[in-house]
Amino acid sequence: MFSYTIERQEMGYLLFTITRSEKRNAINFDVMEGLAEAIKRCSQPDIKALVITGKDDRAFCSGGDLSVFHQLRTKEEAYGMLSKMANILYSLLTLPIPTIALVNGTAIGGGCELAVACDFRLAREGIKAGFVQGKQAITTGWGGGSILAEKLPNSNALKLLMDAEQVTAQQLKEIGFIDAIYKDDSLRACESFIEKMIGNDINVLKSYKQIWIRKWEQAKLRERIEEEVKNCSVLWESELHHEYVKTFIRKKE
Repeated sequence: MFSYTIERQEMGYLLFTITRSEKRNAINFDVMEGLAEAIKRCSQPDIKALVITGKDDRAFCSGGDLSVFHQLRTKEEAYGMLSKMANILYSLLTLPIPTIALVNGTAIGGGCELAVACDFRLAREGIKAGFVQGKQAITTGWGGGSILAEKLPNSNALKLLMDAEQVTAQQLKEIGFIDAIYKDDSLRACESFIEKMIGNDINVLKSYKQIWIRKWEQAKLRERIEEEVKNCSVLWESELHHEYVKTFIRKKE
């Protein structure tokens, strides 16, 4: 059983769904491979956008699956996993077509990193989301902190990261993290949001996206993400983080 589905929708976009609802759509290595495959498929000329979401409405994505990643003890082991996902998220960030995070449920930690790597974020009314990594004695490690710094005003981004708390969708919209809030059907809301956008010629969409890609290249974002990955790797092997993971695993048993 795959941990994801990739489907081309009639409107002309690709829909990637994490299908691990029993794990609150946490990311494992299989999901990483699926994201990489979805990004690759977006090179097809008939795909005008990529939409990422989670199965059911309990969680969009709860970040990295600690029941899998708890086996990573040293900074070297952690770096391998973190850098792999950071590379995928940078590819997502710089995909030459529009990308949308359809946040249909809670987004925690790495789930927020996945969302911020997309161009737009739509959230279901009533959900909460947060960069809670600080509570785990680590930082963002997939590049999400560096990407957030590019997309939000400094004080808003810094407070989200340093508070390490879950925040309501309405609060996130007020500070610019969420672009729109919807109430009912997720896909219908998403298609309504992107309808005018993907009604335009794909070369127009790509040309506009290149403006931002060039900006991020000039800002050396990729190099800054690499430093973020290294910093998180060091914190990953700390006793504080390992104690958090032990407690987390015990609660799940």
